[in-house]
Amino acid sequence: MNKENKMGVMPVKQLIISMSLPMMISMLVQALYNVVDSIFVSQIVGETANAGQDALTAVTLAFPMQNLMIALGSGTGVGINALLSRSLGEKNYEKSDLAANNGILLTFFNYLLFLLIGIFFVEGFIHSQTNSYVIASYGVTYLRIINCCSIALFFQLTFERLLQSTGKTIYSMISQGTGAIINIIFDPLLIFGIGPFPALGIAGAAYATILGQMIGSCIGLFCNLKFNKEISFSIKKILHLDLNTVKDIYFVGVPSILMMSIGSVMTYLMNRILGAFSSTATAVFGVYFKLQSFFFMPVFGLNNGLIPVLAYNYGARNKQRISEALRFALTLAVSIMVVGTIVFLSVPELLLELFNASEDMIKIGTPALRIICLSFPLAGICIAMGSIFQAFARSFYSLIVSVGRQLVVLIPVAWLLSQTGILDLVWLAFPIAELASLALSTIFFRKLYKQTVSTL
Repeated sequence: MNKENKMGVMPVKQLIISMSLPMMISMLVQALYNVVDSIFVSQIVGETANAGQDALTAVTLAFPMQNLMIALGSGTGVGINALLSRSLGEKNYEKSDLAANNGILLTFFNYLLFLLIGIFFVEGFIHSQTNSYVIASYGVTYLRIINCCSIALFFQLTFERLLQSTGKTIYSMISQGTGAIINIIFDPLLIFGIGPFPALGIAGAAYATILGQMIGSCIGLFCNLKFNKEISFSIKKILHLDLNTVKDIYFVGVPSILMMSIGSVMTYLMNRILGAFSSTATAVFGVYFKLQSFFFMPVFGLNNGLIPVLAYNYGARNKQRISEALRFALTLAVSIMVVGTIVFLSVPELLLELFNASEDMIKIGTPALRIICLSFPLAGICIAMGSIFQAFARSFYSLIVSVGRQLVVLIPVAWLLSQTGILDLVWLAFPIAELASLALSTIFFRKLYKQTVSTL
């Protein structure tokens, strides 16, 4: 079986699993890091009785900015990836080298932007979400380190994308996985001062994150120089900024940046809505976001593996394989999300206790997790259906669905429900938004399916 035609001949279920599994594992490792990182942060001991919860809330307030960095870095990487892969397919090696080398320079510019934000705007950003001096102090300390040292994050993302663009996904997985594991190892060492390391508290959590990203970026750089022979790097090429190349990179990259940035806007606004109730409500939202990634990340990995299968078989005009792939992916995605719903409904208190939850946090968090998880199976359907939008070059449908769910429905509904003064009602905004997302996704899916697959 030839490598280049396996997407047209390998049994569909086996093909999707083989394409998705590495990405699912990589994303699960990332989800594990997110959860473990927050668990250690919640154990911080300070001057106040709820120092751990305050630190956890501070990390939650920092998350929108961190997500924005990832959006800019990943979106730029998507543009580099697309231009590089296309140029290699065209045997235009000069253009592919320009894409890679100019991408490295753009990565450095992205870092400079967030360095300036870290120096001048972090305090205003954190204080806009909380009135607590203690939480704000934790948040500013953590986010300033993350921003000012974000060069490691940006280069890790770029080097991983360069490896993916030439099909060397195993090295990309090693880079990402190793970085996350290093972070997990150094979190307790730097937070609590174990062995020869100083006890740095929340600053230690930030430095552990940076260290993991530095190791990941170094591995990515090494793998590109050692194994990525399709790309030629040089200082001269990196410093030669070609405006047409930049335009081509961001023509593809900007929509991705915008779509990923929506999550930052949503979490920032939700932090403000929940902060009006209490800092504990904000901490619960942060815990939910970490825990849900254990179920959402594998589904996103499945989605990433499904897209090339759909695209290839659409090009091959194989309607049967497209339909089979969609049915299998839909079943698998919903099954994963149903497991998530069962876990959240069954043991919410146990999940919250992982984060050193106070009685108040358990009281608020238990109904929150049980209400929000009702949206999981609906989200699974939407993610699986959304794969066809990207596979058939209709990513703007995904953008519309994402904006509709998070900004047009979720935030306004959450704000309206918050006006009742009943916190439990605010969590209902999540299943309501997912129902709207399902309706919109179904409309676009049927339209696109009828225009494309039905005509094969």
